[in-house]
Amino acid sequence: MQTLTAVAHRGDPYRFRENTLASLRSALDRGADAVEVDLRLTRDGVPVLLHDDTLRRLWEVDRPLAALSADELRGLTAGGVPTLAEALAATGDSRVMVDLCGPVGRRTVARILDVVRQCEAGERVYYSAHAEAMLAVRAADPAAEIALTWTTLAPPRPALLAAVRPRWLNYRFSLVSRELATRVHHDGLLLSVWTPDTRRSMSRLLDLGADSITTNRIDVLHALRTAA
Repeated sequence: MQTLTAVAHRGDPYRFRENTLASLRSALDRGADAVEVDLRLTRDGVPVLLHDDTLRRLWEVDRPLAALSADELRGLTAGGVPTLAEALAATGDSRVMVDLCGPVGRRTVARILDVVRQCEAGERVYYSAHAEAMLAVRAADPAAEIALTWTTLAPPRPALLAAVRPRWLNYRFSLVSRELATRVHHDGLLLSVWTPDTRRSMSRLLDLGADSITTNRIDVLHALRTAA
C-alpha cells in the first residue's frame, strides 16, 4: 500500500468539539499525521479556528465572527476558540492543513502567513482552499505548499496550475475515480480527498491511490492502514 497522509478533519470531532485544542490533540493521539483546521479572522485581524461565519452552531452565540475582537471572542466562548498561534503550539511538530474559509483577500492571507512565520511553522503548515484564495497565498509566499481544492470533474486549466503551483489537488471523495486519480498523478500532483467517514469509502480511496485522506474518523482510518 502506498504511503498515506492521514489528516484529521477539524481534529477529532466525534469526541471533542471541532477546531478546538482538545480535538486537535485527540486526533494526533489517535494516529493522525496532520490536522486540518478552518481559519477566519476576527474583527481585529487575529486568525482563529472556526469554520462558520457565526458562533451559532458550535457555541450557541448568535454573533458573527467578523464583528468580534479576539478578546470578545475569548470571553463569549470561555477561550474555546483557539487562535492559529495557539493551535500551532498545541500540535507540536505535526503537520497542519489550513483551510481558508470565507472571503479571502490579501489582508487575510498576510495575517495568516505572518502568524505562521512568527511561530516558525512554515515547514509544517500547508494551505487549502479554492483557486482565488490559493492564488493569493501563492502571490504572498512563493514557497508555500498548496492543496488546491477542486470540486468538478473537469481538470483545472493549465494556466491556473502554472499560477498556483499546487503540490496537491484536493477533491471531495465522491468525485474520485481511478481515471481521475491516474490523471492527477500523470500531471505530477498528489491526490488529496475529503471527507470519507466509512471504512468502505476509505478502503476504496486507498485502492484508487489517494495520497491523503481527510476524515472526521481518524481512528477508523488509522486502524485501516495499520491493518493493511
